Amino acid sequence: MEYAMNIAGVDRKLPLCRLTDELYIGAFVIFGDAELTVACAKALLEKAPEYDYILTAEAKGIPLVHEMARQKGDKKYMLARKAPKLYMTGVLEVKVQSITTAKEQRLYLDTADAELMKGKKILLVDDVISTGESLHALEELVSRTGGEVCGKMCILAEGDAQNRDDIIYLEKLPLFNARGDIIG
Repeated sequence: MEYAMNIAGVDRKLPLCRLTDELYIGAFVIFGDAELTVACAKALLEKAPEYDYILTAEAKGIPLVHEMARQKGDKKYMLARKAPKLYMTGVLEVKVQSITTAKEQRLYLDTADAELMKGKKILLVDDVISTGESLHALEELVSRTGGEVCGKMCILAEGDAQNRDDIIYLEKLPLFNARGDIIG
C-alpha cells in the first residue's frame, strides 16, 4: 500500500508501514532524494522566521538542514546526536521517545555548539513531526543552552501535529488503518 503526495511541488508515493494492527503511517524518507530535499528546503526557508542557527536531531533532518543552510548561506547548523562522539568537548543530554523507534533514546548536543547558541535565536527543523517528542527534546536542549526557540518547522505534520498552531509545516500526512484508509 502507498499514499501519493505532492510535497513542495514534487510527487512521491509513500509506502504505508504498520505501527500496530490498527495503525499505519506513511514512511517519509528524505535520505538519498536530492530533488525532494532541495525543494523542501527552499519551501521551508520561504516560511522560516529570522534565526541565528538551525538545530535538528540525528538523523533524517540532517540532509534537510544542510540544504537549508546551503541555500541561505549559513556557515553553520547544529545537530543533536544519538550518541556522544569523541570530538565533542562535552555534552548536554536529553531523553526522547519517538513513535518510529522501539525504545527510549537520548540526544546529545556538543557543549561547544551549546555555547554558540547562548542568547541566539534557534530554529528547530525536522522531517516529520508526529507526537512532538523529538521536538520537545530539542526544545529542552535549547533551553539548557540559554538560546531562544524562534520557530519549529517540518516538512510533514502527522496525526495530531496537524492541529498544532506552534509549528510551521509544508503538508499534512494522515494516519491510516490496516486497509490503507485515512483515519486521521
